Amino acid sequence: LKREPLQFFENPYPLDVKYGKVTISSGLEIKGNILTFLSKESAFENLDLSTALFIDLETTGLSGGTGVIAFLVGLGFYRDDKFYVAQFFLGELAEEERMIQELGQFFSQMNFQSVVTYNGKGFDMPLLETRFVLHKQPFILSELPHLDFLYSARSLWKHKYESCRLYHLAREVVEADRSEDIPSAEIPWRYFQYLNTGNFELIEPILYHNQEDILSLLGVIIVGSFIFSEEKGKKLTGAMDLYGAGRVMENIGKAEKSVYFFKRALERGLSDELSLAAKKKISYYFKKNQEWKSAVSLWKEMISSDIQSKDLLLSFRELAVYLEHKEKKYEEARKIAEEGYVLSLNFSSYYEKDFTHRRERLKRKIQGQKEKKK
Repeated sequence: LKREPLQFFENPYPLDVKYGKVTISSGLEIKGNILTFLSKESAFENLDLSTALFIDLETTGLSGGTGVIAFLVGLGFYRDDKFYVAQFFLGELAEEERMIQELGQFFSQMNFQSVVTYNGKGFDMPLLETRFVLHKQPFILSELPHLDFLYSARSLWKHKYESCRLYHLAREVVEADRSEDIPSAEIPWRYFQYLNTGNFELIEPILYHNQEDILSLLGVIIVGSFIFSEEKGKKLTGAMDLYGAGRVMENIGKAEKSVYFFKRALERGLSDELSLAAKKKISYYFKKNQEWKSAVSLWKEMISSDIQSKDLLLSFRELAVYLEHKEKKYEEARKIAEEGYVLSLNFSSYYEKDFTHRRERLKRKIQGQKEKKK
């Protein structure tokens, strides 16, 4: 069977088309500051997705390394009031150099300003760069700001969904129907079968999978960005999403913004475990800014909860420290240390030691106070 050595496919989507529950045009409304939060790269401040290149590779192996070849390069981009998914498919391994040259020309002609991937920092970009270097071609994409959404997706949703694989999030978050899809692990096998037989029917499901991955990536970024946008996020965003937004902000060092989202998450109602985690993070912020009244009230609230958790030990300790050193209320501090000690027996030898020393010291201080009164 004759195989086409190199094929190029292109599917344009009008901007008013819906993918799952999102409209494709919504990607163009995402502001630079939100892309900066999601990417941790300040270069996105003055950019939007109208000049971004979405990339997803299908390869001959899933582990990377110099022997692995990208036989399908999926590219998504906005142009002329449409969102395009373009695909370069390598029908003959011997034609790889030609594909790399054509890709290089495509990248420079299109003048993209940023790159968007899902796990591209760990996989797609190093692999593509290796292939460009092997064929002595300049890889201009490595100069561009890169939003690898995998990291923000984990912060946003790891506590909410059992998996942060793109396929899974597309179904859960974007409500996209990917029922026709094939598992990623099957893809290298299908390609090698195709090289042996020339049967293009083996490849068609891979083209579909790759196209869905590009659209899913756009979809999850749109939904993720809504969480940060006041007007868009109000209806769509639940407590767990707001908690995720707090984690994104915390990861990029925006403490005040993270506290804002954690507080909103608590107002919407979190599970006991997440509620405790959010309060703990907010109390850190208050302590750091020496807003003692707010910090103490949170610590008291936390230790009076019914949950038995290692996370509570910190609150007992912080409260005991505050009462001992700031208020000099040794008896109150001792009681708190006593309660913390009892809880620590179930959870932590570190805290058990800490509370043991603390109780001894406080007993001595209380004794000293009594003697002074005499």
